[in-house]
Amino acid sequence: MLAFVLVSGSLWIILELSSTLMEKMQGQEMMSGLRIPEMDDIGQFFSSLPTSTLVGIGALTAVLAYWLATRPRPIDPPCNLQHQSEEVPHEGGGRRSMMGDKTKLMTHYHDDARTLYEAFQRGLHISGDGPCLGSRLPNQPYKWISYKEVTARAEHLGSGLLHQGCQPNPSQFIGVFAQNRPEWIISELACYTYSMVVVPLYDTLGPDAIRFIINTADISTVICDKAEKAQVLLENVERKETPGLRRIILMDAFDPTLLERGKSCSIHVQAMQEIEALGREHHRKPIPPAPDDLSIVCFTSGTTGNPKGVMLTHGNVVADFSGFLKVTDKVIFPNQDDCLISFLPLAHMFERLIESVVYCHGGRIGFYQGDIRLLPDDMKALRPTIFPVVPRLLNRMHDKILSQANSPWKRWLLNFAAKRKGAEVSRGVIRSDSIWDKIFFSKIQNSLGGRLRMIITGAAPTSPTVLGFLRAALGCQVYEAYGQTECTAGCTYTTPGDWTPGHVGAPLPCNLIKLVDVAEKNYFASKGEGEVCVKGPNVFKGYLKDPERTAETLDPDGWLHTGDIGKWLPNGTLKIIDRKKHIFKLAQGEYISPDKIENIYIRSEPVAQLYVHGDSLQELKKAILEDLVRLGKASGLHSFEQVKNIYVHSEMFSIQNGLLTPTLKAKRPELKEYFKEKIEELYNSTSM
Repeated sequence: MLAFVLVSGSLWIILELSSTLMEKMQGQEMMSGLRIPEMDDIGQFFSSLPTSTLVGIGALTAVLAYWLATRPRPIDPPCNLQHQSEEVPHEGGGRRSMMGDKTKLMTHYHDDARTLYEAFQRGLHISGDGPCLGSRLPNQPYKWISYKEVTARAEHLGSGLLHQGCQPNPSQFIGVFAQNRPEWIISELACYTYSMVVVPLYDTLGPDAIRFIINTADISTVICDKAEKAQVLLENVERKETPGLRRIILMDAFDPTLLERGKSCSIHVQAMQEIEALGREHHRKPIPPAPDDLSIVCFTSGTTGNPKGVMLTHGNVVADFSGFLKVTDKVIFPNQDDCLISFLPLAHMFERLIESVVYCHGGRIGFYQGDIRLLPDDMKALRPTIFPVVPRLLNRMHDKILSQANSPWKRWLLNFAAKRKGAEVSRGVIRSDSIWDKIFFSKIQNSLGGRLRMIITGAAPTSPTVLGFLRAALGCQVYEAYGQTECTAGCTYTTPGDWTPGHVGAPLPCNLIKLVDVAEKNYFASKGEGEVCVKGPNVFKGYLKDPERTAETLDPDGWLHTGDIGKWLPNGTLKIIDRKKHIFKLAQGEYISPDKIENIYIRSEPVAQLYVHGDSLQELKKAILEDLVRLGKASGLHSFEQVKNIYVHSEMFSIQNGLLTPTLKAKRPELKEYFKEKIEELYNSTSM
């Protein structure tokens, strides 16, 4: 192979010599004492070769030419990967992206899409009557609703709501209490078409939180998917705990007894089809919102107290997804052929933001059946190109792949192939057609539909080991985002071409990021560490009817204080290293971050999930499993950070049992209460 490259390479050079270069070389010939062959000499050389040799050289040259034309090429980064952000003067250490206009932060990408209503209309214009929203029944293919049908149904639903007394302005809040499905998006678009505001509800918040949201947002109309959710709402009304609720609209068919129960407590229960028919008969011309108008109040689950209603305008959401578009526009711009699998809760902004990007460009959104266990089957049927995920799902994928290599020899081969692919990824090459893909990874890729070109993960930290492995195995671009609802969804994002794990990317072009001192934890901005603060057009307007907590989070200069501790890396990317809260202090005065410990211990193979608890008034006493301690030491945990006792629990934490939020984060107060007795036993015990 080496000889072939040298011979073919030499031939290539000979054939590409220009007459100008030949003249220069001949001019230097007298000085060097060397003789450069004339073109006639070269011709004579070739004419003297046997025909078989000429054929062989020609074939080798053709092979080399083909390889040069088809060889895998690295992604061309949109900026210098060693310099991904820069400090902005007069912003107290704030840093900005190296992409976009340096004189201002990005507010929109497309001039004709400055609100979420306009974003959908843009997708309608691009796609015409193309497929928009898809759903499926078990063992059935996806069925699609076109862009025109979605638009018409949204106008009919919105007109029906207005005919029954809703007001077409940003003071009108409409509750949506449903799983991901086409009617969710139709309900949302109905609100935007007439300048109303969406307020998502989700049952994992618990009944107290649902009552709090309905009352705080003065919600009189809730659109539900199933009768069971309507029953929950009616129970609240019957107990006189939500006096402002007047109407429940159901997506699914329901028993007439539900109507009678509603009447008994003055609640009008209606079918969504009924409202759409009413709106078709009394159609109103759209009354679109302005960029500064409120689009959604997204109540965050939080960890303590009542949920907080994050107020986001149309401009907030458009600015955030425009920043995402700007970072990726040169390498993987969304288009009409894109298809997204929707299973992360639409009640949260991460999922809704990515979906907005897709339908702004005429793509399709296919919804899962509602059962996470059937997601692989849905993906095979849908064959998506865009896959928003959370780290817990990536962990499961990683573990499942490794578990199938059920012998030392298979595990060695798999790791070897992953390292070879990983070496390509580190050079910026992302592909799914290498020899390693054909032998090892094609089955994995096909299990996800075989067409993925983009995976986006957010909502929690992702293990660098897992991220690196999946970037190699899945053969598509895997991006990591960091942010929170208060900055719409993301504020940093992986720069295309930078596939190094261990950081969350650089600031988006729509916002600045700075770090501020957290002296009590020994983090100082002068050392490039501190609390992450965000400023820009994607930052929320405050918490609904909660000026006190708004002031705690949003300072007078417009900086959002996230509560996360970050560190600037030399290349201008951000690494999240700690959390300002969720800490406790040991008797000897040391501060402990349970999130940090959990993220290390979760890599232990015998452990599926864990929750680390500490009490400032008690010391933890017993050494835990050797594997956990080994991981802790290897990752630099101090001895006082290592847990000293454990309880093995057989049931997984889940949304259904109330121990995880809809974004699959641990609900710490609920976990503390759930394991209260076990925690006390652990503190009191002297042995495992």
